[in-house]
Amino acid sequence: MRAPITPLAPRKSQYGIDPSLVRTRVAELPGMTSVLLKELFPDLPQVIFPNEKGIEEIRKATETALQKVDMSKIKPEHSVNILASHHGFTLLGGEPYAEMIKTIKDVIEARTGTTNIRLRAGVGLRFRETEEYIKRYGLDEYFKGKAIGVAPVDQGIAIETEVGTLYGIRKVYDADWVVHAHNSDVREVHFHRQVDRAVKPFGMSYARIETRSTYHQNLGPRAANFTARAIFDSAFVQSKFAFATFLEVAPNGIINVDADSDLYALNDRVTESGCRYYGKMMTLFGEIDECIAALDFPCPVVYVFSAGVIYANFAGANTDLYDLDVPLPAYTWYTESFYGKRGTPLLDDIPRFNPAIKMCVHNYAWTGYPSAFFSEHIPTVVVGQEQADLFNCDPQNLTYMKHTMLAEDTKAAMEFAYKATGTKKVVVFDGAMGGINVSEPLAELLLKKAPEVSRRVDEELMPKWLRQRGVKL
Repeated sequence: MRAPITPLAPRKSQYGIDPSLVRTRVAELPGMTSVLLKELFPDLPQVIFPNEKGIEEIRKATETALQKVDMSKIKPEHSVNILASHHGFTLLGGEPYAEMIKTIKDVIEARTGTTNIRLRAGVGLRFRETEEYIKRYGLDEYFKGKAIGVAPVDQGIAIETEVGTLYGIRKVYDADWVVHAHNSDVREVHFHRQVDRAVKPFGMSYARIETRSTYHQNLGPRAANFTARAIFDSAFVQSKFAFATFLEVAPNGIINVDADSDLYALNDRVTESGCRYYGKMMTLFGEIDECIAALDFPCPVVYVFSAGVIYANFAGANTDLYDLDVPLPAYTWYTESFYGKRGTPLLDDIPRFNPAIKMCVHNYAWTGYPSAFFSEHIPTVVVGQEQADLFNCDPQNLTYMKHTMLAEDTKAAMEFAYKATGTKKVVVFDGAMGGINVSEPLAELLLKKAPEVSRRVDEELMPKWLRQRGVKL
């Protein structure tokens, strides 16, 4: 078996414990190994990051992608807002996304003559998160003081749409032109179901809380997808939209950069690659019969990564999250209304939590996202009193620790999990690049199941998924 891949390093943040307190990573413990994703799926594309040439490949790919974009409408006297989202900074260490943003700025300036280029980086529920990323990647200096984080509680701007008045964030739209800088990582596929993935930030990262809450408190996941499209299609946004530039992401890394002034054309490409590459990984995760899930990544509980898939998606891997005929999975905080007082779904056809997850070992994950619903439904062991104290002080997680047990260290937590569950299969959500850190028994299972999963996705599932979304192969 191969040695484990180095996990993504802890980050200093107000939302997580100090990195010095993360003394042991789960992948470092005995019995752990790794599997390269191209061993599982040889048809995964080659990546431009990570590789031996480093971050420069991202700059080259961005420059190449932008060559086909017409920027003639941007004049030297115009202002431009490059719009970013916090999730991009958690992909493969964040450097690829930051480098793409820097390159977009440089190319716009070189081709149009304008120097009034700003960065507006949106967030979700962690209102100060992008401020940390702006400083971490030197974007405040790169944009000469014109890089700011914007939050959904900032001053809004009314946007008239075909469904009525919706609200964006004023600072997002306070320029002559906006450039949509995003990525094709599927992230919350349990949420948007790979419908209008490329358009979603217009109803989330760039929207006021009244509008983005349509997803969370009103219509709920997927039903609210139309709000992002309505905002983007509005006369106001269309009068400012210049083009979009996306990191193209697969489970094994960054595969390219794509750019287009036609966001819906780009969205079709994002949909196809998201279904093809991530669909295989998620379908394979659905083949796991039992396991311990270990969280070991600098992100909130639901957003920790393994093979490009977040923990929230794994919690629904017992269903086909890409099949739009399958009912919405009811396992995240904004769908608690699907559960009764006894903690069971109100309707029989509401998918349950993935029963393969026998226990969760929370070695390292952040606050800033309501996660008590997860610890309530999945037996959870949290490592370290400092981490427990942090969650007890988080307004969004005041009851998270009420449903967990506390372990002194990582080794003790894993030993307890092995004894309590009776399984030796472990999947680690630690952001390992190019592969997946797992225990040896789970590695054997994944390697055995992968060929049939690949065939089924290519021959049976992909045609259905794309047909449901109106995308032609």
